[in-house]
Amino acid sequence: MKKILTAMLSGLVAISVLASCSGSGSGSSTTSSSDSSAETSTSTSASAETGSSEEGSSEDSSESTEELGGDKLDEIKESGVITLVTSPDFAPLEFEDISSGETVYAGSDIELAKYIADYLGVELEIQAMDFQACQAAISTGQADMMISGCAWTEERERAMELSDPYNLSSDDGQLVIVPLDMVSTYNSPESFAGKTIACQNGSLQYNLTTSQLPDAEIKIVGSLGDGVLMVDNGKVDAMACSGDTAKMYVENYPDLGIAEWQFDYTSEGNVVLCTKGETALVAEINKAIAEVTEQGLYDTWREEATELAKSLGLETND
Repeated sequence: MKKILTAMLSGLVAISVLASCSGSGSGSSTTSSSDSSAETSTSTSASAETGSSEEGSSEDSSESTEELGGDKLDEIKESGVITLVTSPDFAPLEFEDISSGETVYAGSDIELAKYIADYLGVELEIQAMDFQACQAAISTGQADMMISGCAWTEERERAMELSDPYNLSSDDGQLVIVPLDMVSTYNSPESFAGKTIACQNGSLQYNLTTSQLPDAEIKIVGSLGDGVLMVDNGKVDAMACSGDTAKMYVENYPDLGIAEWQFDYTSEGNVVLCTKGETALVAEINKAIAEVTEQGLYDTWREEATELAKSLGLETND
């Protein structure tokens, strides 16, 4: 019996010792983890105190590198020249002034391009071409920027880099130029069924005509000047055009007018187009646009350009 009691007591002592060891080990492990965490936290805090500025700079630099890319900005500053492509048939935004006997490009968009060049501290080189060729030059990286009365579209956003909008106060709508005696006849989308409408390829007006006048036929024209002459000569039935430009055309073409029906469209301003991936250049262009908008310069340029274009007549847009 004593042997049994002795064995039982020995077993209880062993269990007690093991339990004590297990608890101590667990406690020691937790403490070690806590101490380690504290050390890590302290180390991290110290690192944050001594290196937060450096790390923040590194992170900002990384983000900046990811967000802003492209080589054109550096190339422009190194060469001292920024190349603009424009289709100068869109008064008062861009047009030709030949009153001096030489071709001078004028308009509110041209003034914006000059401002951007000055902001970057470089010279402006202007290359005039038709609207579709301008977009191709930007898509292929053959020019630095396109400023030519371009509206934002999903297609352009996918294919190119777009600046922040400018010319936000202008909303004369998107209109259709027709023979003067047909103004009231064209009063609905159905009235254009089977009619031929002149549009510039890749333009906002082309997209609007395709979507809102699906039963009309589109005649691609290289310039608006060509298109308005075709309407005037009866070679096409109408021409889709921005409101401010359309109003200037009909002032100079007495046999033309603006159709009663107009496109369902609300202007969100215009944008500068750059080659896809050239986000660093667009960021600088946006800074220049912000200054122009803040100072109300574009509205002034447009008013001055309107007066100049009216004094010259639309032959400068051919």
